[in-house]
Amino acid sequence: MLVFSRTTGFRHDSIPAGIAAVRALGDRHGFGVDATECGAVFTDDTLPRYAAVVWLSTTGDVLDEPQRTAFQRYVEGGGGYLGVHAAADTEHRWPWYGGLVGARFHDHPATQPGTVRIEDGGTAATEGLPREWPRTDEWYNFRANPRGSVHVLATVDEATYDPVGYRGGAMGADHPVAWCHRYAGGRSVYTALGHTAESYREPAFLRHLYGALRMAAGTAPFPA
Repeated sequence: MLVFSRTTGFRHDSIPAGIAAVRALGDRHGFGVDATECGAVFTDDTLPRYAAVVWLSTTGDVLDEPQRTAFQRYVEGGGGYLGVHAAADTEHRWPWYGGLVGARFHDHPATQPGTVRIEDGGTAATEGLPREWPRTDEWYNFRANPRGSVHVLATVDEATYDPVGYRGGAMGADHPVAWCHRYAGGRSVYTALGHTAESYREPAFLRHLYGALRMAAGTAPFPA
């Protein structure tokens, strides 16, 4: 796995914890992990070494045009992508990437407890999780609901956190927070969860993250 965590906008304090968590999962389950904030690794020679590339709370414009082209070719050649949390707040001027991640970040309320509802419990990213999963996170609103172009794995119930005000819950009864889809010949998985450093010490979240890694890498089935 390649974990990419470059930021040119807001930077999450949880990034080091996220990298450490993926490394620990690799040690436990027998896969290698490289971590970088350097876009120079996005080449036609380097990317095919990886089963998947994890965009871990990246923000802003993080690749130049040749690097974007190389990553696009990697996905089109059957590569895997896992976007975590602020990966949806990345490369807003690159339409292809917007299609890959599935939805663009818009805003969020304060970090607070809420309840995730597992919609498809039969995937590696959701198996073993409670159907109603209470946790504390930063609940992203997206510019558009991705349902219809992605397979939704989980939603958040806006009634379980403070929906008041412009930066409260803004998507209504159908608020996806994790999904997957096949895109341009490759595999794409996205989870909006993982804002806090504490997330990466939470057993249920680590189960979710490991399953999402497996799906992105092609070692666990994708929904039909």
